[in-house]
Amino acid sequence: MKPEQMRGDNTIFVLLSFEGPDLYSLAGGLGVRIAQLSRTLADKEFDTHLFFIGDPRLPGEEFRENGHLILHRWCQWISVGYPNGVYQGEYPKHEDYSRSVPPWVIEHIVRPAVADGKLVAVLAEEWHTAEAACRLSEQLKTAGLRDEVGIFWNANNTFGFEHIDWTRLKRETTITAVSRYMKHIMRDMDVPTIVIPNGIPEDLLRPINEDASAEVARKLGGDPLLLKVARWDPGKAWMQSIEGTARLKASGRHPVFIARGGMEGYGSEVLERAVSLGLKVTDVTCDGESVEERLAAIVAASDGDILNIRFHCQHELLRTLYHACDAVLANSSHEPFGLVGLEVMASSGVVFTGGTGEDYAQHFFNSIVLDTNDADEIAGYLDYLATHPEVAQRLRKAGRVTARQFTWPFVVDGLIERLESRARVRGALAKPFEVVVHRAQEALSEPSNLDALSLGA
Repeated sequence: MKPEQMRGDNTIFVLLSFEGPDLYSLAGGLGVRIAQLSRTLADKEFDTHLFFIGDPRLPGEEFRENGHLILHRWCQWISVGYPNGVYQGEYPKHEDYSRSVPPWVIEHIVRPAVADGKLVAVLAEEWHTAEAACRLSEQLKTAGLRDEVGIFWNANNTFGFEHIDWTRLKRETTITAVSRYMKHIMRDMDVPTIVIPNGIPEDLLRPINEDASAEVARKLGGDPLLLKVARWDPGKAWMQSIEGTARLKASGRHPVFIARGGMEGYGSEVLERAVSLGLKVTDVTCDGESVEERLAAIVAASDGDILNIRFHCQHELLRTLYHACDAVLANSSHEPFGLVGLEVMASSGVVFTGGTGEDYAQHFFNSIVLDTNDADEIAGYLDYLATHPEVAQRLRKAGRVTARQFTWPFVVDGLIERLESRARVRGALAKPFEVVVHRAQEALSEPSNLDALSLGA
């Protein structure tokens, strides 16, 4: 009989991604997502194969998580000539990945799994894997194995959409999206999707160093103390955030805005705008690498209105700042998911999101959800929270509860539920009536049950 459920002993996962857990392969949120997703599946005892553009200096195949997670570092023969990371030489890598991954997966994973009566679920991420997912489906059809494998392709962002043959992708895979925001974008493209959200590591829910957070808030003395962590990009709504800070200062308050951008040139334009609005910009540097040294460097720059952080901020440093600040501005105008908002909530912070409909954000319950790009909206809500501190405390408590519901174990449980539903429709899992009949037949085949029936007669 077919399996009743997807379990570690009857299901194998194949994850296709350009990014992965190696430093060479981590370029953004996708690398973090795929590393956490693969690890969580393995922790739940699913054998999980992750194919990614790995560090050419590391083993081509590596077993982790008690052997349940198998890393396949692909295209290493190409990557050795491109030492600066996953996306250097991305087009030859993409061509090789698309050509070589599908037949390898069929011969080394799918055929043995089918012979053992196991299910195979393929989860592909982002545009770089769309061609590989389509070819895998087509080659499985040729091999007479397509019905044995569920293939899902996920959109985390709109990057690279112009490279995708959507008609073919819709025919060959089940398409998913990382949020309702992405689902709506793709619906307008006539691409139906299932939402499978992002998650955060459970480790981010560990206790905050509240003494360190209180010390930072006290020494900086911001009224309010604000933080924004994002690339220098117009879509991250930096101008709205800077202008809102300027309006607070003009109204008589003393805001301190901690800004951590990237290396993008747009940062100069943002900071020039801040100066033109009468805000003092202070660059913050630090030779030390510890959280304590870097917090001390931030506090020492308290004479600025805008504190421009010029060093890497590790998670523990950010968690301390998230908790210390009166608000963290995660108010992007284009935000496919918004992990920063969840990280702030996990740290019992107050987050302002943009009007992009983050799945977890509920206005005045666990966050402030902005409806416009008007700087007055930011300033107005910050004034409101200053006069209603009990609301800010409520947001902090509710946000932490929300964050627990978006940890990776919760997300993966939801993923399995969705995949099971699709597998049952496809006929890969037993239907409910089949399960009932099978169990009845098993019960009748037991000698003790037959004896009971005879005695009852």
